[in-house]
Amino acid sequence: MVSNGSAHRNGAVRPLRLPAVKRRLRDAFRWARRTPSAVLLVVQLASVLVYPFTEETGAGRTVVSIIGLIALGLAVLAVRQTPALNIISVVIGLPAVVLTIWQTIEPDSGLINLLSGFTHAAFYFYTAYALIRYMFADNWVTRDEMFATGTCFTVAAWGFAYLYGGVQVIWPTAFVAAGDDPTAPLSWMQLLFLSFTTMTNTGLSDLAPGSPHGRSFLMLEELAGLYYVALVVARLLGLTLAKFRR
Repeated sequence: MVSNGSAHRNGAVRPLRLPAVKRRLRDAFRWARRTPSAVLLVVQLASVLVYPFTEETGAGRTVVSIIGLIALGLAVLAVRQTPALNIISVVIGLPAVVLTIWQTIEPDSGLINLLSGFTHAAFYFYTAYALIRYMFADNWVTRDEMFATGTCFTVAAWGFAYLYGGVQVIWPTAFVAAGDDPTAPLSWMQLLFLSFTTMTNTGLSDLAPGSPHGRSFLMLEELAGLYYVALVVARLLGLTLAKFRR
């Protein structure tokens, strides 16, 4: 047997020492700093999976709000990697954080839901714009820029979901669910699902616009989804052709 926590000669696993843990944490932190878009994408996708387990409880709303706060912070970090003005992310991001907490305290307040929806939408749309600038800043595609293509798409989908949340406060029948009361507002998960299915042009399923106002906003997202895919394809194709021309 080898002393000082070493592995046995018969192949036993060596206990993980504290310096090794610190080194791995340091490496993970460095990776997160180099690829903030990847971290943001993971957090957003994880929140999609977590939310259904907590949607019906007050604790669930708190958990989702915390996840939202983390996503907001990571979004700011991703924006800071771009040429976009950092002051804009702060001016829009701080009110969004405050409204996120306030919405947890007063979830049934129409005014808070309205302000929160539009403020979050503005912040996420700005983040999507900054990520696009980040991806198009040079003629090279880094690893984080590859993650940014997916992150930008999900950020835009989140932005439209928040926008729909504000819209349905003004027009309660803007969006409806099949079989439900047409005047009942859609839940956050329903709004996010509606946004993703619209932006990916996969169909609305059991969720649909209930008024002309709802249809107009959904058409805007459909156009945004098509334009974004065309933009990314054109970008990658252009870089590929430029590489061959060299």
